[in-house]
Amino acid sequence: MKSTDNKSLTLKTLNKSNVWDVQENDVFRMLEAAEKDADIKENLRHYIDIIKSAFDMEEIKVDRPEVVKKYADRGFQVGMMRSADGQEIKIGVKKRPIMRVTDLTYENIRHITAEKLMEVIDRNFGGGWDSLSQSIQDIIQSGFDISTTTLPKDRLHKPGGMYEKKIADGFSVLEIPKGAWIEAIFAKLKPETEKPRVKFGRDDDNRMDGDEDDDEDLPEIKDTYNDPDEDDDYDEDKLTEESYRTTIEENPEDLELSAEDVADDDDY
Repeated sequence: MKSTDNKSLTLKTLNKSNVWDVQENDVFRMLEAAEKDADIKENLRHYIDIIKSAFDMEEIKVDRPEVVKKYADRGFQVGMMRSADGQEIKIGVKKRPIMRVTDLTYENIRHITAEKLMEVIDRNFGGGWDSLSQSIQDIIQSGFDISTTTLPKDRLHKPGGMYEKKIADGFSVLEIPKGAWIEAIFAKLKPETEKPRVKFGRDDDNRMDGDEDDDEDLPEIKDTYNDPDEDDDYDEDKLTEESYRTTIEENPEDLELSAEDVADDDDY
């Protein structure tokens, strides 16, 4: 799972994806640090909505020890924040648990481990992968590589089989009994890849300020329009047997092949 430096996050850099990387104490830290930022005050509701996408957040209107204790017993961390109008209020904040498959979203799917995913799927009435709705499967597969197999109990753990290979490749597995058979669901977090950015070249006359180094990032495009085709000049020694069979369609009699040679070729 991607490692995030929570202390580098602020309310201005928070979004509905990376908010799943922070904990309750990070929320209070960011709220406190933002108290002197006028821009955040004007848009506080927006930032609170982002926090609420991953946290339960409640105002504690009755500030008595027994009330605060009840929030703590429910897993809330209690602290102070300043509202948009400058008033100090006491709030309780608790990270939303991911317990059911319906708790999974495109924003949080990459912020859980494969082991945690297996626990969540296992709670889905033990129905297996096909029991999940297509929308839930799509969410899961946006963050994880998924493989499934259903085999008799005595064959699932066969040496050298799919189970052994997947475990060796770093997959987590969930085994779901189905009578004399077992469905195995394998999951592994996908490596995160950056989306490629496309850059367009510009003439020096049209270059904008600060673009002096842009040309260094542009890939060199080679004009091959007038180059000879690869088939025009090839090394016969590099051609494989398969190349000969699929590219040469001469009459065997013209090539002076023996009957035995023709028979051997027909085996293919």
